[in-house]
Amino acid sequence: MKVGFIGLGNVGGKLAGSLQRNGFELTVRDLDRAAAAPFLARGAAWAESPKEMAEAVDLVITCLPSPAASAAVMEAEDGLLAGLSRDKIWLEMSTTDEAEVRRLAGLVEAKGAIPLDGPVSGGCHRAATGNISIFVGGQRAAFERILPALTVMGRRILHTGPLGSASVLKVVTNYLCSVHLVALGEALTVAKAAGMDLGKAYEAIRISSGNSFVHETESQVILNGSYNINFTMDLVLKDMGLFDGLAQRLEVPLEVSPLVLDIFRDGRARYGDRAWSSMIVKRLEDTCGLELRAPGFPAEMTDDEPEEPGAEVTVGAG
Repeated sequence: MKVGFIGLGNVGGKLAGSLQRNGFELTVRDLDRAAAAPFLARGAAWAESPKEMAEAVDLVITCLPSPAASAAVMEAEDGLLAGLSRDKIWLEMSTTDEAEVRRLAGLVEAKGAIPLDGPVSGGCHRAATGNISIFVGGQRAAFERILPALTVMGRRILHTGPLGSASVLKVVTNYLCSVHLVALGEALTVAKAAGMDLGKAYEAIRISSGNSFVHETESQVILNGSYNINFTMDLVLKDMGLFDGLAQRLEVPLEVSPLVLDIFRDGRARYGDRAWSSMIVKRLEDTCGLELRAPGFPAEMTDDEPEEPGAEVTVGAG
């Protein structure tokens, strides 16, 4: 299978790297050609335009920072739609709006090609090792066709149902991640103010009913002082905005989401668009004059989940 990959950023570059390491014939493209240099040095081809890529490959993957970026790549005069043809597959791995992915999917289907949405969850560190989770919505037959590519990019692969369902579930999980992060900042600050050893507090939360994936990952980079989770404030606000917009369209009255959005807007105003998302806890650190630090946490985040060969694949009913 010939695979094209557009968007070689923090997550996309790592997913594309997994494809290349596992022997897939890869064509790449990014607005920053320097991001493609390591792939080209290892034998990947370069596409001069999205159209050229779509014409050359069987599966084209986009992993881009916003719905607007995906639309531009798809609908430009020399975009992917201009090069797609019957039975080719477009896999949208960006975190995007489900209504927008369905709109673009209709244009893809008009070309005789097959659209799938396939966002990932689990963090950049897991994307690098092929240990990430991937949600996929769309035709089951197409899902099964690209399964060999999916299983080298991710460890847990879930077919979520019809097209757009994966994008809905992705913004739901990202919303929960943001809520958990704000709550952890409050919990750790109260523990520190009460005189607790934060290394012990980390472990107590980890082995208790208060544990979460966010605690096991992001608390590490808070307690070691790096805050480096490879995810930034502007991306949190983009993802939470997608969740909030979906809820508004569905007329679901939310109470927690608007508050957490305001907290992250304040964090962005204080620390900047490109500040690491985990720096949201600094709002309380700065206000209380406390540092949430614990000895013994390495500068690089560790992954408590063991890597095992193979992938866990769940095919849904859609």
